Amino acid sequence: MSSKLYGQMRASSSSVLKRLKQKNPWLSQWSRSFTTTEGHRPTMVHKRSLDILHDPWFNKGTAFTMTERDRLDLRGLLPPNVMSTEQQIERFMADLKRLEVQARDGPSDPYALAKWRILNRLHDRNETMYYNVLIANIEEYAPIVYTPTVGLVCQNYSGLFRRPRGMYFSAEDRGEMMSMVYNWPADQVDMIVVTDGSRILGLGDLGVQGIGIAIGKLDLYVAAAGINPQRVLPVMIDVGTNNEKLLKDPLYLGLQRHRLDGDEYIAVVDEFMEAVFTRWPHVTVQFEDFQSKWAFKLLQRYRTTYRMFNDDVQGTAGVAIAGLLGAVRAQGRPMIDFPKQKIVVAGAGSAGIGVLNAARKTMARMLGNNESAYESALRQFWVVDANGLITDERENIDPDALPFARKIKEIHRQGLREGASLVEVVKQVKPDVLLGLSAVGGLFSKEVLEALKCSTSTRPAIFAMSNPTKNAECTPEEAFSIVGDNIVFASGSPFKDVDLELQSKSGTRSAKFSSILGKFFAGMPSLQSVEINNNPFSVIGLGTLLSGSRIISDGMLQAAAECLAAYMSEEEVLKGVIYPSISSIRDITKEVAAAVIKESIEEDLAEGYREMDARELQKLSQEEILEYVKNNMWSPEYPTLVYKQD
Repeated sequence: MSSKLYGQMRASSSSVLKRLKQKNPWLSQWSRSFTTTEGHRPTMVHKRSLDILHDPWFNKGTAFTMTERDRLDLRGLLPPNVMSTEQQIERFMADLKRLEVQARDGPSDPYALAKWRILNRLHDRNETMYYNVLIANIEEYAPIVYTPTVGLVCQNYSGLFRRPRGMYFSAEDRGEMMSMVYNWPADQVDMIVVTDGSRILGLGDLGVQGIGIAIGKLDLYVAAAGINPQRVLPVMIDVGTNNEKLLKDPLYLGLQRHRLDGDEYIAVVDEFMEAVFTRWPHVTVQFEDFQSKWAFKLLQRYRTTYRMFNDDVQGTAGVAIAGLLGAVRAQGRPMIDFPKQKIVVAGAGSAGIGVLNAARKTMARMLGNNESAYESALRQFWVVDANGLITDERENIDPDALPFARKIKEIHRQGLREGASLVEVVKQVKPDVLLGLSAVGGLFSKEVLEALKCSTSTRPAIFAMSNPTKNAECTPEEAFSIVGDNIVFASGSPFKDVDLELQSKSGTRSAKFSSILGKFFAGMPSLQSVEINNNPFSVIGLGTLLSGSRIISDGMLQAAAECLAAYMSEEEVLKGVIYPSISSIRDITKEVAAAVIKESIEEDLAEGYREMDARELQKLSQEEILEYVKNNMWSPEYPTLVYKQD
């Protein structure tokens, strides 16, 4: 159905409801929860025949009913047997298992990339079925469409490119972006994920090939947060690349020039932001994998003007805060004890500083949210970068890291010095948490992990957050086998199942655990591992959309983190389970999105969505907000298609 016609229908139904409410006051309570379930509306299309079959947004394949086949001139263009969605998925899954080996480009081609190719081909021809498959098999396929496989996809994207997806704004398009944005066919876009390809995961500058990260992230947003796939847009801002290999590659699809810098770079991003918000004033733009040099600057430049956030700075921080609060609970202490945690952070890039700022704000809020609380919170962090412990004696210190530089007189009393190694810092500080955001694989060496055994915490936490998998600071097996089984471990990338032989007074015990996308195996109550990523923060986009908030505030991000931290039961956190399973991601989405909406209302930022204006939102109870979120989450169900001639 066209957006214009749908808007007229909604306006009409809204006016009818208002008249009914005047005559029947009891209808007021009912009308507040009145929403039309997302994805169930008839859809108006302006094409028929082969054009429909070649359009992944509307193609149903063999699931077109005979009525639709007649209505859309499809009779005779498809086999006669009308199949159900379940039958289509069953057939696809059988083909996928059979084709996995055949799809490999030789023995060196990983099975994961072969799976990605097969799933990508399904995405190209039938979006609804693609998301059905992804949601039904989220634990298996999330690592295929996103990290770690997406890193491999981005590295090889020029060779893998077959069909365009998303939009490309380049330095050569300056002065044309305002008109370019109207080339995208959707009249409504709710969510944009944009990257400049400068720092893809821990793989560095991949130039235009970085669009794979935006595509993969939005796939999970659709699957996890229920955002309509016809209203999402992956974007690449191509300002060149400093990757010499790509500059010399004749098959590279991007601009073969060195990256723009300074005011020229800013001018390109400014023009892009103005263009997309001119056409789609209510869109949320997520910045993804921008190098540290620009991540903070662009966030500060746009966050009070546009509805946007930076996933690496704020998303990673939010998920990390949820885990850090969960770790406090796993130690048998209340979350209010978080300001007492001693935290050693390895890594001072955009993600590291983002987590530090968020953790400091969380501690300060718990301590009274005043100047002295902020100063007190700073004393809980020790930051180590490539040059060692950061102190106020450091020359040319990054301004973003400066607040976290330890005072040299203070650390001398602790037996430390400027530039002290990670091992030295862990030995002297005896931290409650060792947090890795360094993108340096294996940084948590045997010596570092041995030093952590001296932690003053009854249950120290190890967060190896860097991804892809090869960049993880340590593996779950290394952490548990060296530090011991009474730890909390979380990783930023998935790991294969491992078996540990643990020595105890009762003899040898075998315990199995997995870190793959939040799947828990309780071989022993205290032995748990979970992969963490920013996917729960896809609900920031959903919560912002449904609240109609003008901006994304720190309070909204904090509300999401605290809701995620509180989601686990006491029994689960005492077993070390600090993040929920990704298999329950849609249930988590409802809860966290509701928390975001509630916070936006309390901060007087909410302006409403569709028929639910700001005043109606304010009247909703907690249960009604949850129902409102649920009814506005898109589900992969084939809509009824109605043809209308242009």
